[in-house]
Amino acid sequence: MITDTCRMLQQRTLKSLTKAVGVGIHSGQRVELTLRPAPCDTGIVFRRVDLNTPVDIPVRVDTVCDTRMATTVSPGGDPGAPKVQTIEHLLSACAGLGLDNLYVDINADEVPILDGSAASFVYLLQSAGIELQKAAKKFLRVKKEVEVRQGEGKRLMWAKLTPHHGYTLTFEIEFDNPAVSATGQQYVFDMGSGQYKREIARARTFGMTSDIELMRSRGLTLGGSMDNAIVVDDYKVLNAEGLRYDDEFVKHKILDAIGDMQVAGYPLLAAYTSFKGGHALNNKLLRALFADESAYEFVSFEGAADAPKGFAELAPAW
Repeated sequence: MITDTCRMLQQRTLKSLTKAVGVGIHSGQRVELTLRPAPCDTGIVFRRVDLNTPVDIPVRVDTVCDTRMATTVSPGGDPGAPKVQTIEHLLSACAGLGLDNLYVDINADEVPILDGSAASFVYLLQSAGIELQKAAKKFLRVKKEVEVRQGEGKRLMWAKLTPHHGYTLTFEIEFDNPAVSATGQQYVFDMGSGQYKREIARARTFGMTSDIELMRSRGLTLGGSMDNAIVVDDYKVLNAEGLRYDDEFVKHKILDAIGDMQVAGYPLLAAYTSFKGGHALNNKLLRALFADESAYEFVSFEGAADAPKGFAELAPAW
């Protein structure tokens, strides 16, 4: 039992509440978001405050009800229940800053897209301040390899988790588009490097003009614009300012994966690797992990020396 709260790696929440207003990228609706501190062992909980009776939706693997275009949660994973969609960028920011416990009050069914990356959420969370809590931070340690695959030939995609004393993510993309293929196709990121804000958080979501036209005809991406997404035609990036990173496309896929893996409810100790994966495959991977109780365990660390390098420094409390 860990009793020395000065030495152990502690859970983290916010010092004060913070608010944001934006639009949902799919709905185009105005959305108000309030991020509030939460007690130890709460996890991340969305609350739909626009309903006659507010509904709480904890972020867990079994509350994910849809993974088309984004990660969506609802009570018990019921697709007919009140939902919150496009949660992955906010969750990615929480993971990058080491936040464990958070209430998210929202007055619509979609997290605002803001600038299309996680950078605005990082700013919001840090502006509220991060507070250490008097409870040991819990990690989900992967004990044996878990892999999921989908499709064959050119349609093949896969994702896997392997044991690792730390948390790394490796992603490879492959798009039949000259503008995308001219950029970096693979990236490896170490969550213990302390470089999340600099190397990952600013990578924006992206879409092809042909896909956007099709989605809008189906009532999707109604709030999307060049202010909150990279837009690519058959040959080039259309945004006047260009890319934020030379490999922004693959970095955004890592940003998404960090958010999708945070749905586990705990920070991972594992090496994540994916080839052409997405929200659906990421959730399938977590469900496969939790389906095998011998594949994981929950651990805490008594001090920084016992934790993976850099993990005690994630999200300095201020």
